Amino acid sequence: MMKRIILLAVVVVIVAGMFAACSRPEEQRPQEAAVAPSPELTKLQTMIGRFAPVDVTADLSGLPANEQQALAKLVQAGWVMDGLFLRQVWGGNQAVLMRLLTDRTAEGQARVHHFLINKGPWSRLDANTAFIPGVPEKPAAANFYPAGATKADVEAWLKTLSPADHARATGFFTTIRRAGNGFTIVPYNVEYQGELARAAELLREAANLTSQPTLKTFLTKRADAFLSNDYYDSDVAWMELDASIEPTIGPYEVYEDEWFNAKAAFEAFITIRDEAESAKLAKLGGHLQDIEDHLPIDPKFRNPKLGGMAPIAVVNELLAAGDGNRGVQTAAFNLPNDERIVKEKGAKRVMLRNVQEAKFRVALVPISKVVLAPADQSKVSFDAFFTHTVMHELMHGLGPHQITVAGRATTVRQELKETYSAIEEAKADISGLFALQYLVDKGVIDKAMEAQMYDTFLASAFRAIRFGVTEAHGKGIAMQLNYLTDNGSFVAQKDGTFAIDPAKIKQGVQALTGELLTLEAQGDYAKAKEMLGRLAVVRPDVQKLLDRLGSVPVDIEPRFVTAEKLVK
Repeated sequence: MMKRIILLAVVVVIVAGMFAACSRPEEQRPQEAAVAPSPELTKLQTMIGRFAPVDVTADLSGLPANEQQALAKLVQAGWVMDGLFLRQVWGGNQAVLMRLLTDRTAEGQARVHHFLINKGPWSRLDANTAFIPGVPEKPAAANFYPAGATKADVEAWLKTLSPADHARATGFFTTIRRAGNGFTIVPYNVEYQGELARAAELLREAANLTSQPTLKTFLTKRADAFLSNDYYDSDVAWMELDASIEPTIGPYEVYEDEWFNAKAAFEAFITIRDEAESAKLAKLGGHLQDIEDHLPIDPKFRNPKLGGMAPIAVVNELLAAGDGNRGVQTAAFNLPNDERIVKEKGAKRVMLRNVQEAKFRVALVPISKVVLAPADQSKVSFDAFFTHTVMHELMHGLGPHQITVAGRATTVRQELKETYSAIEEAKADISGLFALQYLVDKGVIDKAMEAQMYDTFLASAFRAIRFGVTEAHGKGIAMQLNYLTDNGSFVAQKDGTFAIDPAKIKQGVQALTGELLTLEAQGDYAKAKEMLGRLAVVRPDVQKLLDRLGSVPVDIEPRFVTAEKLVK
């Protein structure tokens, strides 16, 4: 059984590559002879068509042969993360995929294709609606907690635990399983023993091949972490990584755990560092303390000393896997999530430049032609899109993290519970705009950015809200869009498009930045729920514009052609 689970990761990638390789616009495909597609097939093809196939490539010509060999091992380790993530999303995923693979009809192949995009039988763009008959609703608990248990059951059990066991039970790297009439804590290195042993083996092989010291150290320590379940040392090594190859692999984001936002899902980003672009953006990291010192919140909530210079890596992606490749593609990330490391060393921001360029070209530019007033469409720029994405990731590390509530030392994540991810994404978005304006006013960023960044953000808001308001980023952007519309920063025009009110936008951005940062500082769960309930919705004037975007792809479907060539 364990061998079958490990092989599943390879099956997923092979099948994904097969479908991606043949995915191209409908008008370019040979016409089927005389047989009209069934309604189900038409529906599936429409859903799949929202993701535009894009070749994800990177130039490896500057890498020596031994580094390319190490890279091939990392790609294989990334594939293992795919199989692990399938298990984490839902306990029935593997059986459903194996059953789907036996159906070679057009409908069957389309179901497999869409399953692989979503990493499961639910469409993430459609409020997690099932597109395969006979499957249950997508479990909010994912497969981190026992099937059939309720959130109340688990919360009641948690209250019976000692402080040490409570910390383990609510930690990133454990699952909760049944034990007799109760529950027990199972660490990831036990739950996923076979897959993690294989991943550790591949990382050690890559470490032996590379001649880059910090890469060797990280890969060795991450291999150890897979087997020990202690990720601290390897997270520190990842923060200190200085190499042409920039891998991120392991359990990180907590979006799949919709009960507590506590359990980390496995993912991989295998990338090549873009040294020139990294150097351009590294200077922004030097201004973080200054930005922190001027955040629009009570000074007592500011960090008098951040954890350290935040590394910024601009990279080109070869492979995304697991939680890094489901539904909408990640354009950038800010890790690790371990508050100890954020406090001590800050957090690293990784910008996936080739992915962002594809998203901008395929989705954002066409969207701007529909949602913005004609006079504003020319203001949308890749530089503004990319730089705001950088600031979004930087701002995750600023503001409150370790907080005190009613005399208790706690964290924002723990206090906001299931609302945390959406609130934190909204905070990073809006405070990123605030920070950009601050740096423009100081002369750190060229004044020309001010004329572009607000219109680019507005167009991008319509891009992100199409991800769906059941997803953290979609909820967060809907909340911002409605808040800024309510205070007049965004204005609906007579023709249905939206425009910026230059007299109100700066104040609106500052007000929302302060409100979200204060909410986090106070750990105000009730207010977080109220704001999301009131604002994280799609209003009619927004829906009308979304309806006009039917022919514009929602996102990209990556075809990892460079990665596939490496391992052939």
